[in-house]
Amino acid sequence: MTGPAGAPGTAGEPGYAVVVPTLVRDTLADCLASLVAAHGPKPSEIVLVDDRPAPANEDREALEHPLSVLGDLRHRTTVLPGGGRGPAAARNTGAQAVAAPWIAFLDDDVQVGPHWCDQLADDLAAAAPDTGGIQGVIAVPLPGERRPTDWERATAGLAQALWITADMVYRTEALKQVGGFDERFPRAFREDADLALRVLDAGWRIRRGRRTTRHPVRPADRWVSLRQQRGNADDALMLRLHGPDWWRKAAAPRGRIRRHAAITAAGAAACLLAAAGRRRAACLAALTWALGTAEFAWARIAPGPRTRDEVVTMLLTSVLIPPAATRHRLEGLWRHRDARPWTEVVGP
Repeated sequence: MTGPAGAPGTAGEPGYAVVVPTLVRDTLADCLASLVAAHGPKPSEIVLVDDRPAPANEDREALEHPLSVLGDLRHRTTVLPGGGRGPAAARNTGAQAVAAPWIAFLDDDVQVGPHWCDQLADDLAAAAPDTGGIQGVIAVPLPGERRPTDWERATAGLAQALWITADMVYRTEALKQVGGFDERFPRAFREDADLALRVLDAGWRIRRGRRTTRHPVRPADRWVSLRQQRGNADDALMLRLHGPDWWRKAAAPRGRIRRHAAITAAGAAACLLAAAGRRRAACLAALTWALGTAEFAWARIAPGPRTRDEVVTMLLTSVLIPPAATRHRLEGLWRHRDARPWTEVVGP
């Protein structure tokens, strides 16, 4: 595979564009306001990709307030339709619309630091010719008066994650070389790790920069952890694209999918054995299911605040998550059964 030997160097303050895929949540205005307030050289272009599916006229008005906070940067800002195809496709849409040598991808629920523009300029000026990407430093504020909830802990994990596009800058040339984001990832999950692994495989380096970005914990309902299990289908695609050791390459937590599958199998077996009249075997399978579910629930309850609402949420979702995770993983393996390793698609 060809590497970045011909990549241009960086002199002075390289220009950069900012691309923000958005569902026009309430957090977008705060995100843009923080960018306006940050000290340092401002982006040459800002592209907002409205990824709501065919927003109605009244929905389009929701963009008026976020755009109004841009002030002098409004004339540098373009709004493009994303069509509801997901953040990977939305970022590709934005990246294809800019001409800057670097593209800073931000999520619409983050707030860049007060010196973000200055720090980004330093990051870009210090980039070697073979640097394809520079990761920002993510800070997740957590409550200090109590232990964090399961959802808050999950969000806090972003601070240690590699290459997350909450604040990630890529050299435009590197993005073009590997074909941008893989649009088969429909959620904000694993599409960032997939892109980074392809950029690294192409011979570029990715390093951590100095700039800081704040990622508040979004409000979420009781069932958010259950919806997150859809990501198991994306893990199946990562397996097809990057092999069984993709977890190690991406420094990603292995997760509980094997335990979830075992718990689900035990529960299904208990039902089938009971229906067949094999009571003793059914009781043994049911006990295995109950012990596995209890261990999972306690692993989530123990580090949390243990309030009544949190405990009830953990108990309910701990029963439902193993079969949901297993189903999504199986669906992903089937859906992506013909996906080829990305190196085979690109060629040597």
